[in-house]
Amino acid sequence: MSFVSEFLAMVAGLPRPLLILVTGALVLGECTIGLGFLVPGESGLLVASAAVTDIGFFFGLSLTVAACAVVGDNIGYFLGRRYGARVRETRMVAKLGVRHWDRACRMLRKYGIGAVFVARFLPVVRTLVPVSAGTSGLGYWRFLATSVVGATTWSMLHVGIGWAAGTSAKYIEHLLGRASGIVLGALVLIGVGAWLWRRRSKKLKAASAQPTDVAEEPVDAERAA
Repeated sequence: MSFVSEFLAMVAGLPRPLLILVTGALVLGECTIGLGFLVPGESGLLVASAAVTDIGFFFGLSLTVAACAVVGDNIGYFLGRRYGARVRETRMVAKLGVRHWDRACRMLRKYGIGAVFVARFLPVVRTLVPVSAGTSGLGYWRFLATSVVGATTWSMLHVGIGWAAGTSAKYIEHLLGRASGIVLGALVLIGVGAWLWRRRSKKLKAASAQPTDVAEEPVDAERAA
């Protein structure tokens, strides 16, 4: 058994209040740049979720984890705001992977505030997107609101699956992969639908503007005469 497996087994055996606090601390560590590659936050959450037995435990764990994830996001955001583009050259980013940093920046440029929400469901990238948001000058209150929504959704999804499955972390991870895929697939469909709707609206506006232009031509001709 590896050190991480032994550690997670120990976490699962903790008393309920301490289990919630330790799980929240693990998630905070994973969401904070520089610790994300060391702390098994998501795995710890899966193990803790399998111990959920009632609705009070569910909300206590979910909300604590969400709050810790938001704090981690804020730490990353303000680090990014303080150090700017220099973050890319740090050893922390080098350990996490420069390719992940570049991916986070591309997501932010392409999707804006939506990248903060989507990144919450993507390992490693969720650690880097808040920092990238800080370096890009993204408005703090918009960032914070999206971080809260994303962290709460992610937390309740994880804890809900763990509670429903109530079995090994490996089986929960298998189910989680499907659930996250469904969530991301739904987001993609919504995005494509919005893009098609806007495109259709532009075509309709262009089509409705054409008769007006044609009707104005005789009037201009009469005035010219």
